[in-house]
Amino acid sequence: MTQIERGANVHQSKGHLRSTVPLQPLVAHPSPQKDPSSQWFLKRLTLVAVAALSTAIGITVALVLPLPTGSALNQKGAQPSDKNLWQSGFQYQVGRPVNILVMGIDRVPGAKSGSKELFNGRSDTMLMLRVDPTDDSVKLLSVPRDTQVDIPNVGVTKINDANVRGGAELAAKTVSGVLNGITIDRYVRVDTEAFRELVDQLGGVEVYVPEAMSYVDKTQKLTINLAAGLQTLNGNQAEQFARFRHDAYGDIGRVQRQQTLLKALLKRVTNPAVIPRLPGLVSAMQKYIDTNLSVEEMLALTGAGRQLSQGNFKMVMLPGRFSTPTEFNASYWIMNPEGRDRVMKQYFNIDPTTATSDQIRSANDLKIAIQNASSKTDAADQLRRYLVKRGFSNVYVASDWSEKQSQTQIIAQQGDLTNAETLKGLLGIGRVEADSTGDLESDLTIRLGDDWTTPAN
Repeated sequence: MTQIERGANVHQSKGHLRSTVPLQPLVAHPSPQKDPSSQWFLKRLTLVAVAALSTAIGITVALVLPLPTGSALNQKGAQPSDKNLWQSGFQYQVGRPVNILVMGIDRVPGAKSGSKELFNGRSDTMLMLRVDPTDDSVKLLSVPRDTQVDIPNVGVTKINDANVRGGAELAAKTVSGVLNGITIDRYVRVDTEAFRELVDQLGGVEVYVPEAMSYVDKTQKLTINLAAGLQTLNGNQAEQFARFRHDAYGDIGRVQRQQTLLKALLKRVTNPAVIPRLPGLVSAMQKYIDTNLSVEEMLALTGAGRQLSQGNFKMVMLPGRFSTPTEFNASYWIMNPEGRDRVMKQYFNIDPTTATSDQIRSANDLKIAIQNASSKTDAADQLRRYLVKRGFSNVYVASDWSEKQSQTQIIAQQGDLTNAETLKGLLGIGRVEADSTGDLESDLTIRLGDDWTTPAN
């Protein structure tokens, strides 16, 4: 197996991101010989990989595509069809942890389809993705678009302004500065039009819509009209769900819904019935992508997904709070430095650059929300009393979760996986969810399922 082994940061040169050291292939070619068939094979695989990396959500899809092994060339060396290509395999490996900045770019008025101008807008979505072969895991950090930052040579503003001010280079530099100097190895920029087409190509995605969503977003030029309940959303509807912000949580609610869609797409793309549709992504998606990932790197990343289990896919949102109306002239997401340091250590293995007050915390000191998703109307209050008796002083009951669940979830809302596991051990039930879809005010959210029964003592 050939491997990704290089570790180089990126900078911009004549409009394109390049390595700060002389470029060397992250992966070696399996063979030094290049014949027309092999060149065609790599070209087509490139398109497949790019298609899989087609959106901020699509990059996650790329990491879980169940591609079987085999040869893409037939007995006579003829060029195979797209269908046969998806029955082929490759032997590239990710040889070290890799950090990729993924940005979904807002629509740019007047930009032509397939043009470079498509990627000059503000970042509507910003994700820091880490693929780690040491434990076969993928970690994903969502950075809210309204996060307050000091952009070099620009000043204090929202982080979504970095790309429009200085492209992928400035965006990467800004994100690295916010996230304790993390090395950003590669970037992927995606036109937001890609998301709608991706979902349609996959035949829709099943999502639980917790409440009716209906209004006209003039800023986004988007009409949103979704009923509540479990349903299969097409591309247009999925975009409505992802971009809805007409509630008390604004941009942060959008981050939560994007994480919900990520999980739903992971489930969808591993459905055997969906596999025949994947080749259709090839020609449809390439016009929406700008990336400095090479052919071999994309193949290695896609291959890494073949070993990924759902338990090794972890998501978290950058901890913080909403600014108050009197703090600034604009509304911001104000990052919590202590929470940021904890997330960067637990998810990215990066130590704090400066001392913070966040020491190892006891689960008893955490703010714990309880959402009742069981069929027992008093279950949440029963659990609250149970936890208070055991020394948990900051426990509260949040609004019931409208979708009933059989299994309890302990959601690491602020990325504290260690204490989430501790709480799971105390309860003796449920599973830890590494995402930020719980109550926004909590450190941990317990979403009670029907497996919870109040202990006798």
